[in-house]
Amino acid sequence: MRKDRLLAFSDGVFAIIITIMVLELKVPQENTLSVLMALGPKLVSYVLSFVYVAIYWNNHHHMLEPIRRVNGASLWANMALLFWLSLVPFATGWMGETTFSVIPTAIYGGLLLMSAMSYTILQQVLISAHPDNRLLHDAVGMDIKGKASLALYLAGIAVAFLNPWVSLSLYWVVAVVWLVPDPRIEKALAKMTD
Repeated sequence: MRKDRLLAFSDGVFAIIITIMVLELKVPQENTLSVLMALGPKLVSYVLSFVYVAIYWNNHHHMLEPIRRVNGASLWANMALLFWLSLVPFATGWMGETTFSVIPTAIYGGLLLMSAMSYTILQQVLISAHPDNRLLHDAVGMDIKGKASLALYLAGIAVAFLNPWVSLSLYWVVAVVWLVPDPRIEKALAKMTD
């Protein structure tokens, strides 16, 4: 199957995830700044989750750029990624609603961990399905940033039981590290078009 169908479906799911998250932000009934301050935890949760969904969308497109076709294993690996990401709005709302209490913050980290693991699996499935595609293989390389992210998510989950704010900080650190689309793939794609 051509990758176009997988990209179109994935784009739709990413758009729905973001839409659901923003719809969870209820419009205040009052017109004061203090009402916005009360919404602070929900807004912080939303911004963090929006950044994560945007990071996955960007890197998903970069990762699929050098390939032309996908197989059944790629489709299922992609669905696993979309499944875990589709739960982000739930965890986002719960974490913001409870002002970053222990269990919702740990669950949020668990969803980030499962999303990252699913992305890694999708990456490996695509590499395996395209053994001659040196561009993708070389671009992914040893994936130190990906492995470090998994470790930080695990630390964030564990730390949530001691201090959810530190846990939230670790989730932000990972997001900041991934804000720029993966430069390995960007460099490899640039070579391909030169």
